[in-house]
Amino acid sequence: MQVTIKPSDIRGKIIAPTSKSAMQRACAAALVKRGRTILHNPGSSADDKAALNIIQQLGANIEYANDTIVIESNGVNPISDTINCGESGLSVRMFTSIAALSDRPITVTGTGSLVKRPLSFFNEVLPKLEVQTFSNKGLLPLQIKGPLKPKAITVDGSLSSQFLTGLLLAYSGANASDVTIKVNNLNSKPYIDLTIQVMTDFGLKTPINNNYEEFHFGKQSIAQFANEGINYTVEGDWSGGAFLLVAGAVSGNIQVVGLDIFSTQADKAVLQALMQAGANISIGESAINIGESRLKAFHFNATDCPDLFPPLVALASYCDGTSVIEGVHRLTHKESNRALTLQQEFEKMGIEIKVEQDKMLVKGSSAVKGAKVHSHHDHRIAMACAVAALKAEGDMVIDDAEAVNKSYPHFWKDLANLGVSLYKQD
Repeated sequence: MQVTIKPSDIRGKIIAPTSKSAMQRACAAALVKRGRTILHNPGSSADDKAALNIIQQLGANIEYANDTIVIESNGVNPISDTINCGESGLSVRMFTSIAALSDRPITVTGTGSLVKRPLSFFNEVLPKLEVQTFSNKGLLPLQIKGPLKPKAITVDGSLSSQFLTGLLLAYSGANASDVTIKVNNLNSKPYIDLTIQVMTDFGLKTPINNNYEEFHFGKQSIAQFANEGINYTVEGDWSGGAFLLVAGAVSGNIQVVGLDIFSTQADKAVLQALMQAGANISIGESAINIGESRLKAFHFNATDCPDLFPPLVALASYCDGTSVIEGVHRLTHKESNRALTLQQEFEKMGIEIKVEQDKMLVKGSSAVKGAKVHSHHDHRIAMACAVAALKAEGDMVIDDAEAVNKSYPHFWKDLANLGVSLYKQD
């Protein structure tokens, strides 16, 4: 699909999308916990659908009732010998360890860019937990055979915290007792906070976090929680909401609701960057109001929130001076190599982006050019280009624009509802 966006001023009130980070973790927790879970405000992105499909294949029963999803689980009891993670990096890194709770051989597959993402972590770690693994040189498809036995281990957290998320949920599901997972070089610590918060909300056995270096499971039992029903409301998504907030700062006067300012989501840090840039922003508990203003260059460390790179590049494009965003090493293994794709696509708009070691330098301009750009099948690149289009000199044509379905399927509709003049063509 191709979307053409004309320069537009935006106005109005918009509800942030549902957090796929929280939604997928909630699906995993509902599977591991056992019993009934009712999910309110469930997500509908491609990644959310992948997670729901996975837990069904691992034995959960799912019913859709009005605006809720009812999940019944008796633990990990696969009904299939394959789980397909689609293009979801979180799903493959989280559910592989959870699926290993079963003694049934399971093949983990995926599609698109996911088949190129490195998964050697499992070959190195799961055998230490008595899980047999066979992979395609560290890539999908991956074959596993458990059952996983929790043990004291040390893991590397430098590539992604999502591997640790899967282990924490799997250890909880196995009722780990008096064991510790030690972690070296953990990245994206706020996402581990989110994982532990979801585990706590679901009444799962939860580890003690010792400065993100050790996660200790004590001797207490979780049997008391086994059959208690859970009502869980999935929170709004700061990752998707970041694009709405930057859009408001660049070209509008909007109110964004549905974002929890007390959330543990890492991408809540977008507020810091917006304030550094001098955005006209007012933050309340129930709503964030943000409007257009003269923006200045900012310096922001995105190591723990690398998904903010695309919206922050769009923001920096309209700032006076050169903005610096740290954490470039986190961009390689995404839906695209985002350091390269951001450079390629924003260069077409006349924006100069340099990468120096672990820093991205974005030279702002008062004359962002309309251009024909490509998402590289990366949802966040598509959305970043759309936000940059709002004050461009001329139309922005975005190819492969359906990539937004991965995380924010209503993105184009939401932009139109805010007054953006856009045209979609299949």
